[in-house]
Amino acid sequence: MRMRVGLLGAGRIGAFHAATLAAHPEVGELVVADADPLRARQVAADYGASTGPVDALFDSRPDAVVIASATAAHAGLIARAARAGVPAFCEKPIARDLAGTVAALHEVEAAGSVLQIGFQRRFDAGYAAAREALRGGKVGRLHTVRTVSSDAAPPPASYVPLSGGLYRDCLIHDFDAIRWVTGREVVEVYATGANGGADFFREADDADTAAVLFTLEGGVLATATATRYHAAGYDVRMELAGTDDQLAVGVGPRAPLTSVEPDAGTGGGPGRGPGARWPGFLERFAAAYRAEIAAFLRVARGEAANPCEGRDALRALLVAEACEVSRRERRPVALAELAGLADLATVRPGRPIGLSEVQG
Repeated sequence: MRMRVGLLGAGRIGAFHAATLAAHPEVGELVVADADPLRARQVAADYGASTGPVDALFDSRPDAVVIASATAAHAGLIARAARAGVPAFCEKPIARDLAGTVAALHEVEAAGSVLQIGFQRRFDAGYAAAREALRGGKVGRLHTVRTVSSDAAPPPASYVPLSGGLYRDCLIHDFDAIRWVTGREVVEVYATGANGGADFFREADDADTAAVLFTLEGGVLATATATRYHAAGYDVRMELAGTDDQLAVGVGPRAPLTSVEPDAGTGGGPGRGPGARWPGFLERFAAAYRAEIAAFLRVARGEAANPCEGRDALRALLVAEACEVSRRERRPVALAELAGLADLATVRPGRPIGLSEVQG
C-alpha cells in the first residue's frame, strides 16, 4: 500500500523534498503544511499535492512526516509526531540548544517512535566511498582529517540571529561527517572565529569565518574551517590522511578550487562554461538529499534501520557547543566539560542522557 506523507515546511529545502516525495513510487499522497498557507499551496500545486493545517494533518495519522520548517518549530513538531506515533524525518537541528534537543529526544524515546535527522552528507557518494575505503584500510593508520565548508554568499541578515551561529548552523555538518566517516568521537576542540565581512555577524555574536582543531579518539587530529564568503562557489571537502595514502572528498570537476600549478588545468574553474562550479548546497548535494528521503521512507515502513538517529544530532550539537565555549573563552575545551549540559532530561524512566551515551 502506498504511503500518505506529510511535509511540514514549504521553503527552499521543503520544496526540494516535495519534488522528491511526489516522484517516489511508494508515496501515494503528499500533504503540504506551512505557516504561510499561500506558500504551501504554491508548492502543492507544483507537485500535485494537497494542503492542510498542521493539526488536521496529525489528526489524520499520516504514515510519515518530513519536517522542513523553520528551526524554531522543529522540536515541537518532533514531539507531536512522537506522541502521535508517526515516523518523522527532520532537517537539522532538532533545536538550537542542548536543552531543547534533549527534551525532544525525551519525547521520541519515551514514545519509542522513529526520528531520522537530515545530515545529508552521510548519503553523498563521495563521503560514503571515503568511509568504506577508510574501514578497508586504504589509508593505513589514519592520523589527520581536514574539512572545508565555504558558502558562495552570506545568508540574509535576518537569518543570522536565528541560525544558532556558524558552528551550529554550518560546521555541524562537518562535525557529523567527521564522526560518521572516521567512526571516532571528538575528545577536545580548540575553536576560533573572525569577522571581516558584514557587521550583522558581529552584532549577532557570530563569526563569518571559523576554524576548529580537534583531537579525536585514538589521538587522531582534525581541522575544520568554514566561511560565509566564497564567491567562486559552494565548496565542501574532506581529506583523510594516513600512513599509506590520502583520500579526498569533493575534489571534482565542479569544485570551486583553482590550482596555480602550471600543469594543473582549469579544474572546476573558468573554461568549463557558465555554472560549472557548484553554486549552492542544493546543487552540490541534490542526489544525497533524494537518497536520505528514500532511506527514510524505508525506515518508516520498517524495512531498514535508521541511518541517522536523533542522538547523532545531539552528539554533533555537543561538539558545536564546545566550540562556542572555546571561541568565547579562547581555550581548548574537552567535551567531558560539557557533561552537565547533556544531563538535562530523562530519556527513559530513571535513565538520563549522560555524556557517555552522547559520545556513543
